[in-house]
Formats: sequence, structure tokens, C-alpha cells
Amino acid sequence: MRISFILVEPAVPENVGAAARALMTMGFDRLTVVNSVVHLKPEARWLAHGSEDILESIKSCDTLHEAVAEADLVIGTTAKRRRIYADHYPCYELPGIISQKAEMVENISVVFGREESGLTNEELKLCHIFSGIPMKGSYPSLNLAQAVMIYAWELSGLRGRPARALAKSPSREKLRRLRTMAGELLAGVGFDKNSSVYNRIMERLEAAGDKDAGLIMSVCSKLEELLNQKNDRQTL
Repeated sequence: MRISFILVEPAVPENVGAAARALMTMGFDRLTVVNSVVHLKPEARWLAHGSEDILESIKSCDTLHEAVAEADLVIGTTAKRRRIYADHYPCYELPGIISQKAEMVENISVVFGREESGLTNEELKLCHIFSGIPMKGSYPSLNLAQAVMIYAWELSGLRGRPARALAKSPSREKLRRLRTMAGELLAGVGFDKNSSVYNRIMERLEAAGDKDAGLIMSVCSKLEELLNQKNDRQTL
């Protein structure tokens, strides 16, 4: 299992340096920067302190879509809920969720947005689940590097922590087929990919157990068959 941390358009080089230091401290070394070159500035090294190797090996991508292309599970971090019906998990629940999916995920990406505005709605659509850091204050005050540190700490003990007893997850290939089948079916009955219903259903598929995934795939196959029969009759 490989966990990568992705910073989308960071504007402050010191934040990238501090994030690299946090990852090194917690045992991670995969850092990606999207549409930014601030990590190349001298200021980034000021707070890196021993994590220069991570700075020098940062992967640069033009878009978030490119950055998460090989990820099996994409976790979008948000300071507040963007969509009322979306599932938001506190950061401390992520180890249990990832442990549940251990047999089906190999590459995991944790995505952090811009210092001032976070992730856009379009970028959030590339994420499978959303997560936030519970805070007592009414106004989110954590900066980018602090947020990276908290997530790195939570995930650093992933292998050593007991996971909750959860239903067996579908295999990675089975989940991919489920996503494809459900997406094609929803589109076939008129749900736009940008609609709340479409996105909500696709989100909930990520929580399906192996047996549930099999049942949903059977229903999708039957509905697709009925839709094809209906279309054939209409063309006669």
C-alpha cells in the first residue's frame, strides 16, 4: 500500500517545506505538487530541515486529474462541507476505512487544496471520499502544513492499529467494474454526471461491501438489459 500526499497549487513555499518535514517525520516520502513551482524556491528549504530529499523528489503535475490518475482511492480534504449529502469522515476514521479496503487499494492519494480557497467543486469530483479535521473553534485556522502533519500522523500508524469489524470489501477490479456499470446506467436513464443524485450514488458505492457490490452489479445488469430491450422496441 502506497500513500501519496498531493498539494494543489500551494502558494507559500514555506508551507511545502514544512509539509515535506511533516511527511519525513511520520515516515512518508511521496509528495506531489499540482500547478505550482514554489517548492523550487529557497524558502521551501527553510522549514524542510532534513527532508530536502522529499523536496527534490517532488512529483509535479499540471492538473489534479493527472496527479490522481493511478490512485485507487482518492481522499479529498475539506475544511467544511461543500455538498450537504456527501459523506465526510473525520481524519481519525481514515485508518479504519483504509484497512477495510486493504485488499482492493494499492495506491492512495490524500489531496489538500489551496491555502486560501481549498479544492474547487470540480476537483472534489475527482475524490472518492471526503475528510476533515474536527476543530473546537468556529473558524478553521489550520494552515496547509499543519493539516498535512495531522493527516500524516493519523495515517502513520495505519498498519499497527486495529480496524473496526467491517464487511469484506470488493476487490479493486470488482469495484472498478461496479463504478463503470453504475455510471453508464445512471447516464443511460438521464442523470447528468454533474447532478447531485449521480455524484451521491457514486460516492456511496465506495462504502459497499463485497456482497452488496455483487447485488448492485446484478441489478445494474438487469436494468441495462431492460433498457436495451426498450430501446430495441422503440427502433422497430
